[in-house]
Amino acid sequence: MNLRPALLAMSALLLQACAGMGGIAPQSRQLDPRGLDPGAALSAPQADAGWPQPGWWKAYGDPQLDALVDTALAGNPDLRIAQARVRQAAGQSAAAGAATLPEVDGSAGFIRTLQTREEFSPSLIGAYAYWDNSALLKASFDLDLWGKNRATAEGALDAQQAAEVNVRAAGLTLAAAAVQGYVQLDAQYALRDVAQANLERQQQVLDIARRRYAAGLGTELEVTEAATVLPETQAQLEQIDEAIALQRHQLAALAGEGPGDGDRLARPALHDGAAVDLPAAIPAGLVGRRPDIVAQRWAVEAAGKDIAVARARFYPDVNLVAFAGLEGLSFDRFFQNSATTYGAGPALTLPVFEGGRLRGNLQAQTAAYDIAVETYNRTVIAALQQVSDQIASLRSLQTQLQRTDEALALAQQAYHQAELGFRAGLSDYLSVLNTQGELLAQQRSRAQIEARRLAAHTALMQALGGGFDDTAADATAGGQP
Repeated sequence: MNLRPALLAMSALLLQACAGMGGIAPQSRQLDPRGLDPGAALSAPQADAGWPQPGWWKAYGDPQLDALVDTALAGNPDLRIAQARVRQAAGQSAAAGAATLPEVDGSAGFIRTLQTREEFSPSLIGAYAYWDNSALLKASFDLDLWGKNRATAEGALDAQQAAEVNVRAAGLTLAAAAVQGYVQLDAQYALRDVAQANLERQQQVLDIARRRYAAGLGTELEVTEAATVLPETQAQLEQIDEAIALQRHQLAALAGEGPGDGDRLARPALHDGAAVDLPAAIPAGLVGRRPDIVAQRWAVEAAGKDIAVARARFYPDVNLVAFAGLEGLSFDRFFQNSATTYGAGPALTLPVFEGGRLRGNLQAQTAAYDIAVETYNRTVIAALQQVSDQIASLRSLQTQLQRTDEALALAQQAYHQAELGFRAGLSDYLSVLNTQGELLAQQRSRAQIEARRLAAHTALMQALGGGFDDTAADATAGGQP
């Protein structure tokens, strides 16, 4: 017997009693990354580097960095938390999907009841004791005429997909943080080289000043001035050593290890020649494949399913219910045919008066959808800005590095000439001190610019999604690039 037409007709007659949804609808719209102006930074021709590629940090050519990132991706607590959230979302998705299937429950009870005459009838003499026995198998199936259960299951699946992509996002963030920290460690070593070379130069000048004083060509003041700068440079070396130790500990923590593992890190050996080249072209749609953007699109999909669930709650729920089993008041006849019971039929639940609860829930879910959409839009806009900013920084830093190399060559030449003049007694210590300070400044500047170039490259790779490309997720999550 086909009950669906009758049930639909009965539901239609009762719809007029349902609460109204008028005027409640989403107000936000998702942005398409291709529809935004990427700016000159993303559209200008650039040297081809053939990226993005998974494992982008391997372009630096440092096996220790590769091992550090691999360890971090395997043992970092934040990443494990993200993975646990995937398992949690999978469990919630399985639970939500169960609502679309028939449900069968079994129950049994054997209760001995003592019923007093005051409880039932004062005319009874004394109390009456009896057994109340039952063993039932119950089945129910929600017809889900309005798709509430299906939308709930689909929304839970979307949330699971978002959690899975968030693992990728967490991994990208973690890898970028490890590479950034490693770049900073390399920069500290470069600054230490500069400070150590400066200390050696200062010691050489002090030796020259002492020999000049011993030969009667210099003054005691020159010797004192040359010796005064040594403790300051030695203190700078100690500060850099402290920064190196702290950076090692931070890298160990990112990898989920103790400080002792960080102490065993050797000096970085980064090869940055080709690593910071720019790609020939970066389409604006590429940022649409960033894991955080993909995850946010799944969140929008899940929020849309929540609206569908909220709308379906305005309509009647129709369930098919059946039961069969045994019921009786005594054990001796409990298993006889006369104790058999069964039943089947539809059960209807209709919202008639709920004090605005359904409209309030729909309004809340609609607002949650708008929030998810605008969060996605904000993420897309920020992604384009991040990519453009890092490309602009890389271009500028490349020019800065060229100018600094020119200034460094001149500073080295000036220092060499001042040292030769001081050694020959043709110039005083002030000339040496001035050229030495300028040389130190240019060497520090070059080390810092080089570190900023590597850091900007790392940030660009993170902004591009680190080579993440999940076309299947893109196609499912709204079909946007």
